Amino acid sequence: MVGLIGSGIGPSLTPAMHETEAAELGRRLVYRRIDLDTWGLSASSVGELVRSAPRYGFDGLNITHPCKQLVLPHLDELTLDAAALGAVNTVVFDGGRAVGHNTDWSAFARSLERGLPTVPRERVVLLGAGGAGAAVAHALMTSGTRDLTVVDTDRDRAEGLTRDLRGRFAGARCRAAPPSAVDTLLSRADGLVNATPAGMAHHPAPPVAPELLRPHLWVADVVYRPLRTELLAGAERIGCATLDGGGMAVFQAAQALELITGLVPDHGRMAAHFAAVARD
Repeated sequence: MVGLIGSGIGPSLTPAMHETEAAELGRRLVYRRIDLDTWGLSASSVGELVRSAPRYGFDGLNITHPCKQLVLPHLDELTLDAAALGAVNTVVFDGGRAVGHNTDWSAFARSLERGLPTVPRERVVLLGAGGAGAAVAHALMTSGTRDLTVVDTDRDRAEGLTRDLRGRFAGARCRAAPPSAVDTLLSRADGLVNATPAGMAHHPAPPVAPELLRPHLWVADVVYRPLRTELLAGAERIGCATLDGGGMAVFQAAQALELITGLVPDHGRMAAHFAAVARD
């Protein structure tokens, strides 16, 4: 049994991906949503939820917004990736210990390489310095970005992320900027990535005004419900190359499924299932 902890997760396709792929592999997996909004819980409740989960039969959890960083103090162990990123999206219960993993960064890197293999990546603007933002930033830097600007309404959080990145990627330019600087930043960037909840079903407004986009930009979004967010729709209208959040969703789910169950998923089959249900 697996659970998903987060806010506004009703539209999530992760449960269906896990359950369907497990069935294809001959196993029965039950996946439960633990929606903070539905239960009237604050994000700080994630610690108690993680501690309680094994008592109710959970073998692992997926963690999403806004708990990917808040969950850290409540875990017994972190993998090297999760510790470096300061964010966890998968918790595996192993011998009475809660072990935190991060499958987001590698999932975004694979999605970027598959969906936009030839775009320039030297100079990128990243929206969001939370758990998803930390993972995307790491993926971008490992994929060739050398000039990254992180934009977040919480300037201290953005400064903290860029400081960590400079420590991990020698010679890279990583800096924080306020939302008011986005217009200027985009005029000289190669790409834009949205790693905030803006655009989700519960947060439908785009993270930047469409008129700030430029045709030369490539634009990626980690949001996958809806798959074609307002940000991507606006970018496509002016001729930008775009990348939706579907690939990242599939790759992170496949890796999380393997970590929790030990089953080896078929990525192509999971991608085909995702594509079918995402159109509904």
